Amino acid sequence: MYRRAPSMSTRVFVTGMGAVSPVGTGREAYWSALVEGRSGTNVVEGFDTSTVGRSICAQVKGFRPEDHLRADELRRAGRCSQLALAAARMAVRDAGVDLTDGARVAVVLGTTMGEAEVAERVDTARIRGGLGAIEPRDVLRYAPYLLSHFVARAVGARGMALTLPAACAAGNYAIGFASDLIRSGRADVVITGAAEMLQAVEYAGFARLGALAPERCQPFDLNRKGLVLGEGSGVLVLESEAHAERRGATPLAEVGGYGLACDAYHITRPQPGGDGNARAMREAISRSGLDPSEVDFVNAHGTGTAANDSVESKVIAEVLGARRPPVSSVKSVIGHCMGASSALEAVSCVETLLTGIIPPTMNYETPDPECDLNLVANAAREARVDVVLNNALAFGGYDAVLCIARPGRLPAFGARS
Repeated sequence: MYRRAPSMSTRVFVTGMGAVSPVGTGREAYWSALVEGRSGTNVVEGFDTSTVGRSICAQVKGFRPEDHLRADELRRAGRCSQLALAAARMAVRDAGVDLTDGARVAVVLGTTMGEAEVAERVDTARIRGGLGAIEPRDVLRYAPYLLSHFVARAVGARGMALTLPAACAAGNYAIGFASDLIRSGRADVVITGAAEMLQAVEYAGFARLGALAPERCQPFDLNRKGLVLGEGSGVLVLESEAHAERRGATPLAEVGGYGLACDAYHITRPQPGGDGNARAMREAISRSGLDPSEVDFVNAHGTGTAANDSVESKVIAEVLGARRPPVSSVKSVIGHCMGASSALEAVSCVETLLTGIIPPTMNYETPDPECDLNLVANAAREARVDVVLNNALAFGGYDAVLCIARPGRLPAFGARS
């Protein structure tokens, strides 16, 4: 019932990764913090939150863009693009890939708000001084497409460049679309992932919605009180099997199928039955040529909000059945990095495949009967993990689920290991 060969059979490998996160810059620093459960929760800097009753977040602090960007990029790129550029350069360096033939290299990135800080500055200038007060350089800094432009320019990618503003599911959308570019033969290499920066309008909006936790994020806990907004960037280098083999690259992981759906229900609340999430999970499994019983771990969306966690828990139980694979949410450590979340989580999923370690869901104290999961709570767990599902559920009812596996494990794209 679940096995269906994909229309495009080319295998897609992850060969490099980069991360800028609230708990560290670089994949090693990021991963060690996740495994240890070191919290990235801190106090908002850069704008005043006194009128909205909240002040905590998971900001990237200590990040030095000048360590990763050229002088001209520092002048032209907003903070969101700077985060993306840094993570992309790390990923390309990690992959050790030669991008001389840029015509066969594409860039696909996701975001929720992009350079919203620049857009705020443009609006403030217009209100205070009229159209003539707008800085010309800001007009060339705030559009979401610039994330992909800056990365393409930096690495010499002359294939397709695209930014997908798919809310909090943007990372999975981008990685899934990137894999399609390779399978369809339109690219040999794709630099993909997502980036997000913390900014005032977004923070105020979540505070006014009552969605922000007062102190910490507690996914799936009975007493969870909301999410902690974060920021950062996760970027992966994807390559076709043939391209990776030609240069002797050792793949870190294999990208399988992905599933997309829309709740078509409410802009902020998940559909009570979780139909969209369930359809996306089933599609990701099916397009990977797998049975639900073969999923070894679920990286949950797990925001720490009441409705999201209970609905997602029911869907995981419904789709994956009696096997009850381990489930965890790293948002308890890095916060909800919005569009960048599922990209940063894709990086951690690959690390789990490489190390056999599942990072913990921190701050878990009281079980919730509505979240009856095999939760990896408060301490990392060692396990044999061959197949991971990365869940992303977003405002607007966007559901995106990505399957990532050990190289060669997916029968749809290669022989079983």
